[in-house]
Amino acid sequence: MRSTRLPGKMLADVAGKPLVAWVAENARGSGADEVVVATDHQEIADAVAARGFRVCTTSVEHPTGTDRLAEAVALLRLEPEEIVVNVQGDEPLMDPLLVRKVAAELALRPRASIATAVHPIDSAAVFFDPNVVKVVVDTEGYAQYFSRAPIPFARDAFARSRDVLPEGFPAYRHIGIYAYRVSYLREYTQLSPTPAERFEALEQLRALGHGHRIAVAFWEGVLEPGVDTPEDLERVRKRLSRPL
Repeated sequence: MRSTRLPGKMLADVAGKPLVAWVAENARGSGADEVVVATDHQEIADAVAARGFRVCTTSVEHPTGTDRLAEAVALLRLEPEEIVVNVQGDEPLMDPLLVRKVAAELALRPRASIATAVHPIDSAAVFFDPNVVKVVVDTEGYAQYFSRAPIPFARDAFARSRDVLPEGFPAYRHIGIYAYRVSYLREYTQLSPTPAERFEALEQLRALGHGHRIAVAFWEGVLEPGVDTPEDLERVRKRLSRPL
């Protein structure tokens, strides 16, 4: 509710439903055993509870969404081996198949604490944009590093031109969805931020910096942006008001 660019966006009306309800319904469509809305705001809790969703009321003091998630799994008394997918409340167009794919990736990777998703980059403008987080993936499908910088760097090709990406270049953008093992979330609040995390402003670097592995799911479907601005909200309203 305290979004600086779009205050109150979680309860904004979208085709007759609050924005956050669209997100919860999409999450339910992934086939999850249960969908829980974790929030620190009573109006959000009331809105989603009225639509049949379980609510977990959390502290207003959390510095990150992952801290809120860690409190929620403790309050819900989930078992260490259970898998939780964190879908942000301002992502009403998140594909349920992507939610399921990230959860399945973690289930298949017993050595990983987290799973996330990436999408191929085919545009040099996108690749060099610091607002787009890039990921380097190893040969086993685990993330090696996340950065706002252009990684990996095609030394010879970019010495000639930065207008196009070379053929076969392994450039991937990060998609901000995560699946976690509950055991990791229990540990997370005790992990100190790393220097790389602080400078890059990328929370997932804390996990890598403390030796946790992040499995990567490759997604080639449509990338749908979230709602951060009034313009985003209008775009989503138009999209979801159309008959499916």
